[in-house]
Amino acid sequence: MASRSYGAGVLCQGPAAVRMVFRGMSAATHPHSQADFLKGEPHRKHPGVTNLKTLHLPEELQMAAQSIIHRAEVARLTDRVRSLTNILWSRKRAVEDVTVRQKAVSLEKELWEKAMAKREDLDEQALEDRIRKKVFSELRRTTYHWTPMKYDEEVGVVYMAARLAGGYAAVRRALNEIKKRDPSFAPQSLLDFGSGLGTVVWASHSYWGDTLKEMVCVDSSGPMNILAERLLKGDNERAEPHIKHVYFRQFLPVSPKVQFDVVVAAFTLSELPSGKDREDAVFTLWRKTSSYLVLVENGTKEGHQMLMEARDTLLNKQEKIVHDFRPASMFAPCPHELTCPKLAREPVIPCNFQQLYHPLPLPGHNDCQIEKFSYLILSRTEPSGPETEGVDWARLIAPVQRRTRHVHCRMCCSDGQLQHVVVTARKQSRDVYRCARSSDWGDQIPMVQKVEEDVHSDSE
Repeated sequence: MASRSYGAGVLCQGPAAVRMVFRGMSAATHPHSQADFLKGEPHRKHPGVTNLKTLHLPEELQMAAQSIIHRAEVARLTDRVRSLTNILWSRKRAVEDVTVRQKAVSLEKELWEKAMAKREDLDEQALEDRIRKKVFSELRRTTYHWTPMKYDEEVGVVYMAARLAGGYAAVRRALNEIKKRDPSFAPQSLLDFGSGLGTVVWASHSYWGDTLKEMVCVDSSGPMNILAERLLKGDNERAEPHIKHVYFRQFLPVSPKVQFDVVVAAFTLSELPSGKDREDAVFTLWRKTSSYLVLVENGTKEGHQMLMEARDTLLNKQEKIVHDFRPASMFAPCPHELTCPKLAREPVIPCNFQQLYHPLPLPGHNDCQIEKFSYLILSRTEPSGPETEGVDWARLIAPVQRRTRHVHCRMCCSDGQLQHVVVTARKQSRDVYRCARSSDWGDQIPMVQKVEEDVHSDSE
């Protein structure tokens, strides 16, 4: 077995290899400290639990959506829902112009070299034309053709049937991270960029309906704004909206000094045509954030990488003009501000999470579905874990595997490393073991620092 280096403070005894230790926590010197992180809660509700049970749409929202879909009488609705779902899930970023040019130059060089190697008498002009045609043909065949999604009223209704419940579930789960870990947070204003059907408003209202006094929804699609307003009014244009103080816009507020307590962009970055547009949008949204910026995307490799681009932009790049000098800090899901360790492994597996939900009761929909998503939350305040001094919290990045008297936990840790830890009551403590056994994919758990064995993370 190859020798392995473990950090200072790790005690090795006999053939058991390596004991796992707590940073700042020792049962020998602090016999009661290991339970302090529970804050009086039972193990199944420890401070790191942010998962939600199977979600239902709010009754008013579900009834309004069913009414709109029924009245629209969209032909072949089930087939179109399936097709649109597949298109949105497989959506990729547009290929940058510089990448296309580099690929064209490389391909042209390769074709010229092959032609020269044949050492035939060549008509250089004819050869140049033939190579140019081959290059264009190959580029058309192999380059992803990104086009913006356009929503008229009918496509908007198909989108509602396909994505209303799943989008709500992902946003509700992401916002629960703030609600659980910052219970005193009472936002008064919210900005939703790329608001679509307004699911962010409904999810936010479920947590902070008593304090939110202004919710601005920005979407360039007029028909989507109309559908979102119809949902708020229960598909009755004479009725009062179920959630008040919601304002629809097609453009962001102009003033850079206008800020909102919560800013959200859900499934929006993927609708921007270039990396420069995404970077500009992220900086703009951050300028408008006074407390939390929440970004949500599909739980695909593309979705995760777009969020990592945004993370890098806000943590490592400097804006030209700064109005709020409080820097960005990671809130969730990353327990660190280092490079995402998943991006350093081949093949790259996205960091994603899942939420169970009940879809709209429509033909072809199952009783329960899974929304797989990636998310990123940045804060204007200091990094916040389940506040317990001396305890490191790691993020579970795969389902917990429960076995007899031990559980397998695959985690992203505060040192920026992926770890596979086998947690037992004997090695870690009864409290940590019971917390780990009660936790699942996406939760945080109080964590030991070193692994017992080198096991590559195999989270999907």
